[in-house]
Amino acid sequence: MFERFTRAARAVVTGAVGHAERAGSGTVGEEHLLLALLDREGTRAAFALTALGITDRRASVEAALARTRRRGGLTDADTEALAEFGIDVSEIVARVEEAHGEGALRDAGAAAPRGSGRRPFTRDAKKVLEKSLRIAVGRGDRSIGDEHLLLALTARPGGVVADVLAEHDATYPTVERALYGDGGAAGRAKAG
Repeated sequence: MFERFTRAARAVVTGAVGHAERAGSGTVGEEHLLLALLDREGTRAAFALTALGITDRRASVEAALARTRRRGGLTDADTEALAEFGIDVSEIVARVEEAHGEGALRDAGAAAPRGSGRRPFTRDAKKVLEKSLRIAVGRGDRSIGDEHLLLALTARPGGVVADVLAEHDATYPTVERALYGDGGAAGRAKAG
């Protein structure tokens, strides 16, 4: 599949590995793919992210990702939904951190790898890569670009990155419009 990736898409994957390494994460996840997309300039995905104002709100996106990590993967939307049932996630996190140290829920079980130093992609990150292929094929594109990676990140229902992007008004339809204008609907029907 990687032979079909454009130079920009390969740079995103490489950048994601770099983000995982700098964060001390043992795996490469969806959030690392998003951060690598935010690093890019002059690509289709970079254009869409800029057009949607995400580039200007990078600090807000990173803060939302950090909150989600600290809560063991629960997004702001998850936290609000649990609050409706009387569950105070902030209190639970505080108690866990009091007992086990700050950041105890962050990257649970994802220690840096030993030996080869290679970081595997999480199941969710692999699903994003697979979805990017389906989106590209559905649109009739011969290669997988960084724009397909961005669309795939927004297309994962219940995905942490999709939820964070949606909180910043970057959903599949808005990203698709930023990339393709009104002509994106035909591609969406095919990519489904």
